[in-house]
Amino acid sequence: MTTTWTTRTRIFLFWFLPLAVALVSWRFIPLGVEASMNFMAHHLEGRALALYAHIGIAPLVLALVPFQVSPRLRAWWPALHRWTGRAYALGVLVSGVAALSLAAHTSAGRVAGLGFGLLGLLWIAITAQAVRLAMLRRIAAHRVWMIRSAALTLAAVTLRLELPILVGVLGFEQGYPIVAWSCWVPNLIVAEWIIRRQQKGALRA
Repeated sequence: MTTTWTTRTRIFLFWFLPLAVALVSWRFIPLGVEASMNFMAHHLEGRALALYAHIGIAPLVLALVPFQVSPRLRAWWPALHRWTGRAYALGVLVSGVAALSLAAHTSAGRVAGLGFGLLGLLWIAITAQAVRLAMLRRIAAHRVWMIRSAALTLAAVTLRLELPILVGVLGFEQGYPIVAWSCWVPNLIVAEWIIRRQQKGALRA
């Protein structure tokens, strides 16, 4: 019973949620930015390229997370894992650089800008480290850093879960700066817990 519950939870967290949020994030394509994400519409003047690079490519990166963290896919289709990994890394680079520009010019204030800016920097740096380790064939270390990268990518999910609650309780001006940090810092903490748990399990084995 516990195993079944754990399996269903993993499917929900690492397959359904990322893919669902990725699809919802592309709502700007049929609806337009102003109608679907009005709080980011101010970037259309002067930073339209960065805006579209981020909101267009980041959902693709999010959708690739399940293909990167699934042990079965790595074992069954290693070539698919490698190619989706390349697409993932390139997407993080493009979307992350775009996010830095958007964070620097956010209308939500310095606290929000700093939170999202640091997220973008760490996202790029951690993913770059994961790629470097893969190129060096240090696969165990590569997987550790990919857990951290995936945790930051999943900030897109936690943001959408937290934002309605925080904005509903505190209002946009107070809630949005909080979610700029709370959408990714807890994710990294959980990632470190998972990494240490796996390392302890490997030592026992």
